[in-house]
Amino acid sequence: MGRKIVVALGGNAISMKGTDPFEVQVERAKRSMAILAPIVEENWQIAVTHGNGPQVGNALRRVELSQHEVVPMPLSICGATTQGEIGVLLALALGNKLNSMDFNHSVATIVTRVVVDPNDPGFKKPSKFIGRFYTYEEAEKLIREQGWIMREDIGRGWRRVVASPWPKEIVEKQAIKNLMNAGMIIISTGGGGIPVIRKRDGSLEPVDAVIDKDRASAVLALDIGAEKLLIITSIDRVSLNFSKPEQIDLSQMTVSDAKEYYKENHFPPGSMGPKIEASIYFIENGGKEVIITSIEQATKAQKGKGRFTRIIP
Repeated sequence: MGRKIVVALGGNAISMKGTDPFEVQVERAKRSMAILAPIVEENWQIAVTHGNGPQVGNALRRVELSQHEVVPMPLSICGATTQGEIGVLLALALGNKLNSMDFNHSVATIVTRVVVDPNDPGFKKPSKFIGRFYTYEEAEKLIREQGWIMREDIGRGWRRVVASPWPKEIVEKQAIKNLMNAGMIIISTGGGGIPVIRKRDGSLEPVDAVIDKDRASAVLALDIGAEKLLIITSIDRVSLNFSKPEQIDLSQMTVSDAKEYYKENHFPPGSMGPKIEASIYFIENGGKEVIITSIEQATKAQKGKGRFTRIIP
């Protein structure tokens, strides 16, 4: 069996702004999954996670628009729905790609639950972006009419924010590990997983929140014994002073560097911040390496080439 790696895809792996037609989403899924073929060739055991920000935002909007005609679903169930829709697109794209290359690998999607602490401060301070991007004027209208909490996603527009508690445990971790050990490529922990709380009697109950998928990916990576975490995002490298004239791109950071830059507020809480938090958590708890880069650079980055940011102990 090969070494284990977790590949964390952003929600834009399927849809850039949540408004792409289905045919475009299928093509983006194919493009995103193509980066995994070289990793399969190198005999890594792969677990894929993915974001769902644009998709879960759309699911919630559909609920709001149709609530007078159909039974409305809570945020947790909307998250589960997007795990299924994105998971099947990615599984089809990856399975077909590997089949065309004569690789005999099965791909399975697992709808995943993630335990969170009901007293997590994230419930009191919403910070996770979901849904599509809006102009300032559109955001003001949604705040007035829908009561949404809206914030600017630097350089990209305004988006809704919701509670984002820290993940504690991947409920399906043993199943994921067993299937990977059997040679399967697993797609799981979509959108950070369905947040659940564990009650005193041991039962699990869903809660309305969105777990950051990079934080959940780090927890999953540790749970299954992965040595590497590859985080795919919209930029090639992590930067200091992002989108400012004095921007500095970083090719490598130690955990100590990352902590210092984080304290200096270089990484916004709703954007790059969770990726850096996840990287620090993963390495401090036994992970060996984190790579943060774009889809375009991912294949080269896996081989130590191109533009990317590497985080090490």
